Amino acid sequence: MVILTVGRAAALVGVSVKTLHHWDTIGLVRPSGRTWAGYRVYSDDDVARIHRVLVYRELGFPLAEIGRVLDDPDADARDHLRRQRSELVERISRLQRMVSAVDRMLEASKAGMRLTPEQQAEIFGADWRPAWVDEAEDRWGGSAQWAQYAERAAGMTPEDWKGIAATAEALNADLAAAMRAGVVPGSGDANALAERHRALISTYFDCTHSMQACLGRTYAADPRFAEHFEAVAPGLTAWLREVIFANAKAHGVDPESAVWE
Repeated sequence: MVILTVGRAAALVGVSVKTLHHWDTIGLVRPSGRTWAGYRVYSDDDVARIHRVLVYRELGFPLAEIGRVLDDPDADARDHLRRQRSELVERISRLQRMVSAVDRMLEASKAGMRLTPEQQAEIFGADWRPAWVDEAEDRWGGSAQWAQYAERAAGMTPEDWKGIAATAEALNADLAAAMRAGVVPGSGDANALAERHRALISTYFDCTHSMQACLGRTYAADPRFAEHFEAVAPGLTAWLREVIFANAKAHGVDPESAVWE
């Protein structure tokens, strides 16, 4: 059996001596022995436990939870390893998808994904601010949805953008008309409008009902979105939010707890 000093154990697993001291203090990884002078020494089993801690920590588990998992008397070591392997494979898969998304964004950028500021103003109106695109990229640039948007936008012509703008304008007009007519959120007519809204968003990236519910919350919370919809018709922001929420519920999504998928 190999016996390692705390310094050698730390170097072997790639953590600091201070970290191993802390894990000893909180009872997460206690060395099996001490030298005659009182220094910590680590066995093969101790090092194996450190490796398991590192895997769970990489997966985002809090240290207290890691300790509970590893110290569960009913747990099987091989089951732990199989669980760790499965979660690592899923993490690798997510990272590979992120790399693919970044690659698509780079290709889209090469192709020239943006209109000029003058073209943006012509197509989207005088109130349009080209800086909003940069803000959106800063906020969502690392997401799969932004990569999808970049890929699609790279192939769009100014005429394509004009068509999208016309579709959005027609939808806003129909939303305002429905609200004034007293269309009730959750009704068939309201749900049809919600699906038109989701289809418009899906022009840029695939928009699920959960993601649409997140957008509904953003519309109500962000003053700039609210200003846009209130300019179409006073009260439209809150009404559209409720329309989106009701439609999400009809598709099994809790709009208040919906997440960006």
